[in-house]
Amino acid sequence: MDELPGSLGTSASLALRFGQTIFSTASLLFMCLDVEFYSYTAFCYLVTVMGLVVPWSMTLMIVDVYSVFFRYLPRRPRITTIIILGDLALSYLSLAAACSTASTTYLLLHLGRSYCPAKLCTRYQLSAAMAFLSWFLSLGSSLFNLWLLPSL
Repeated sequence: MDELPGSLGTSASLALRFGQTIFSTASLLFMCLDVEFYSYTAFCYLVTVMGLVVPWSMTLMIVDVYSVFFRYLPRRPRITTIIILGDLALSYLSLAAACSTASTTYLLLHLGRSYCPAKLCTRYQLSAAMAFLSWFLSLGSSLFNLWLLPSL
């Protein structure tokens, strides 16, 4: 079968993984620039999930770089299944973390300025937006690989 764009080992997959790594790292950095995020469980959850997404994405990005430049990647159903399950699990966790962070930030903004200064809440909103973008790319990657699985 021809290579499916976006599946593991293609240049489109490399672009998806690179974007996922960039957005999850940005989300982590926006949240961790200030130490006040420890006060809320939703923010700690986002930091934990993005801390898992970054190494996962970087590892698979390295696999994609190797595959794109050396043109060799044996496709095995078990390995592809593990990658799909890992992508789906981290995708759902990222969505949950982004939603909880966005809703907590919205609540803090509308309760009053004493709970969240404008500069701090803006960073939290940017972190949630980057987490949503990371989730979107992760879901796309897992769906492309899921589409490839029956042909293996």
